[in-house]
Amino acid sequence: MKSPTSPQLSDLENILQGMDSVVVAFSGGVDSTLVAVAAHRVLGDKALAVTAVSPALASRELDEAKGLAERFGFAHRIINTNEMAQAGYVANSPQRCYFCKTELYTQLTGLADQESFQWVANGANTDDLGDYRPGLQAASKHKVRSPMVEAGLTKADVRAIAKILDIPIWDKPAQPCLSSRIPYGIPVTIENLSKIEQAEDYLKCLGLKEVRARHHDRLCRVEVGENEMEFAFGHRQEIVSALKKIGYLWVSLDMAGLRSGSLNDQLNLTATVSNGQSRRD
Repeated sequence: MKSPTSPQLSDLENILQGMDSVVVAFSGGVDSTLVAVAAHRVLGDKALAVTAVSPALASRELDEAKGLAERFGFAHRIINTNEMAQAGYVANSPQRCYFCKTELYTQLTGLADQESFQWVANGANTDDLGDYRPGLQAASKHKVRSPMVEAGLTKADVRAIAKILDIPIWDKPAQPCLSSRIPYGIPVTIENLSKIEQAEDYLKCLGLKEVRARHHDRLCRVEVGENEMEFAFGHRQEIVSALKKIGYLWVSLDMAGLRSGSLNDQLNLTATVSNGQSRRD
């Protein structure tokens, strides 16, 4: 059988082949999975996918990453990162992702140097460039390459190519780390991350596909996709009961639905208020 391809996949693979050897930051999401699979296709054992384990990575995401590596046969290694030891990360400022990715890329570039890999690559695509992404600053500082950005691939392109390659998670919703559920200014703790993971595990087992359990101290604000709003509301009593057992005092369903990066709204609000005060002054 002829190997599946497309012009955009060819562009991506040509970039990866030109790297000669690469360590791929592999979270198990569709973006990094595509990079890992494509790198394996053209570089073989000169490509290594590395998954970083920390309290902010849900166990189900690690299990899925392991399964994908086994399915496609690419070299996969698991490392432990220690962003919880960094005060800037735990304090949970808007730069939290910068501290997290700095820890990750420091380890990956060190591994690449030790084992003679030429590059470290991530799964960023061109859509990521228009969002607030402090992690990309850390990537630039550590000279981490983004081959899908170099190939001009959008998120829609990534999903289309992943489908061609029969990557089973081609349509998987974005799944950022658990700490992204905690509003800026509220410290990131292992206890909070555990509660978030338990809440989302329950909600997914209930049947919800696109869901976030936003942690607001004793309140859990549940975000679901627009097409699942009615389902979630119909199971509100079960959801409230389950999340209270986890440790939340109040449970709410966000009427605006799921918005990726919705906690960045507080940054926009702060900026708006500040500008408004300036004008009044």
